[in-house]
Amino acid sequence: MTIMRRARARTFFPVAVAALAATALVAVPRAAALVRAPDITLRTADGGAIRLADLRGRVVLVDFWASWCAPCKASFPALDALYREFHPRGVDVLAVNLDERRRDADAFLAGRPHALTVVFDPKGASAEAFGVQGMPSSFLIDRNGIVRFAHMGYSGNVAESYRHELTILVSEPSQP
Repeated sequence: MTIMRRARARTFFPVAVAALAATALVAVPRAAALVRAPDITLRTADGGAIRLADLRGRVVLVDFWASWCAPCKASFPALDALYREFHPRGVDVLAVNLDERRRDADAFLAGRPHALTVVFDPKGASAEAFGVQGMPSSFLIDRNGIVRFAHMGYSGNVAESYRHELTILVSEPSQP
């Protein structure tokens, strides 16, 4: 059962995920596996499309979040700060909202000014493609489209892990 189906099936799911994320952070180095990022297309607020494969040549941090996710409230501004810091060095941050109702996402975003790119996937197809198991979940993709690091959950020290991993990825050249 996918994360989105579980969320719909159980009303306690947000609480369970929040408890898991508060107690456990998982960082998985993915370089050895050489897993190519799924070729997904995401919708922007104005209805435009962003195809992940079109961002090859840039480092991309893809973060899955929802308005009901308590740790997402802390991770969102931290990710935006990382975007502002690393964007000039070739990093994009895509914040993928998984709320089924757009108004829930809009309410969350209304109180959080941001520069990072927010995209919407109310059906959760992109989360399924990435194999998301909990919220929030983030994937750092190198310039060649390979998922190099994955994180599930969020705690205060995660931003430093992201910063370290992004520094590694931006220092690597793109391969043809």
